[in-house]
Amino acid sequence: MENYFNYFTEIEDRFLRRRGGGLLLSTLDWALIETWKDAGIPLDAVLRGIDEAFDRYDQRPSKTKKVNGLAYCSQLVLSAAEDMKEAAVGAAPAKPRSGQGFEPEVVVPFLRRNADLLEAVKLPQGSGVSAQSLALDAATTLRQLAEQMESKHALRLEDLERRLTVLEEKLFAVLLASTPDEDIVTVRAEADRDLVPYRRKMSGAQIDQLQKQYVHKRLLEKYHLPRLSLFYM
Repeated sequence: MENYFNYFTEIEDRFLRRRGGGLLLSTLDWALIETWKDAGIPLDAVLRGIDEAFDRYDQRPSKTKKVNGLAYCSQLVLSAAEDMKEAAVGAAPAKPRSGQGFEPEVVVPFLRRNADLLEAVKLPQGSGVSAQSLALDAATTLRQLAEQMESKHALRLEDLERRLTVLEEKLFAVLLASTPDEDIVTVRAEADRDLVPYRRKMSGAQIDQLQKQYVHKRLLEKYHLPRLSLFYM
């Protein structure tokens, strides 16, 4: 795992600074950042793409429309990622980044705090697997991982992140199955509305992934579930 523990906050800071303040990032913006992270797009590429998008915007003679969302920068972020990939061909391997920010004394409280939150949530009861039981099982796993991080047999960060990702994906799957259909339809309709201005700037695969991330985030927010990834420390 690349140690981009500031991945989200640095992107948010850069975008808001270039936009000139205003509203905070939307649910759609955060979902888009997640698609970039999941796709392995380097932080430097995202920041470069944001800067280039705003540089071009600043050169426009007329600025009647403001930049309201991060998706405005999407194409140039992907272009920057491709440019970096091509430039890296034949280059010497980059030196590993510092692990600062992922020390056990930081990770362990994060795991235990999320375990507390999972034990306190009230989740819908659908047919099949109980969301409430799964949340309690996940809390138990987080406490076990915290104990392991404090021991001499601590997991590698890459392995820990994979475990956390699996736990969150299980929670999301059971929430999707337990939540009433009309609620899911409402969230998808919101996602479709928010995506209208950007559909021509993104591929079909990007739109599909972004919709999935949007629904994922909204469900977690609806039930007050914590994000388990180390990127949310």
